[in-house]
Amino acid sequence: MFKITPNPPEDDSKKLNEAADRALAFYLDPKSENPIPPPGQLFTVAEGADLECLLANLSETLASVNVMANELAFDLEGTRRSFALGIQQMVELSELLANRALDIAAPR
Repeated sequence: MFKITPNPPEDDSKKLNEAADRALAFYLDPKSENPIPPPGQLFTVAEGADLECLLANLSETLASVNVMANELAFDLEGTRRSFALGIQQMVELSELLANRALDIAAPR
């Protein structure tokens, strides 16, 4: 059986051409699923990392920085030692805050 189909109106032809162009671009010029990080970015955080993992790594990193600042402070004298001890105390406070957040997020 032959079915008569009308010609699409003139206004729809522009929309159809745009849709066809998008479809062709999607299949013939696919975009990368994993975007390339900007060239100045050296470190990234994994997308799927959960809150407990992030806080645990933050706490461990702060503990390491705390030890390094502490060692540095005791090798210095005068105002430089006071400056290094100030940094060490701020890192210590940050570590305490991170540990508290970890305890709230994932109680032990």
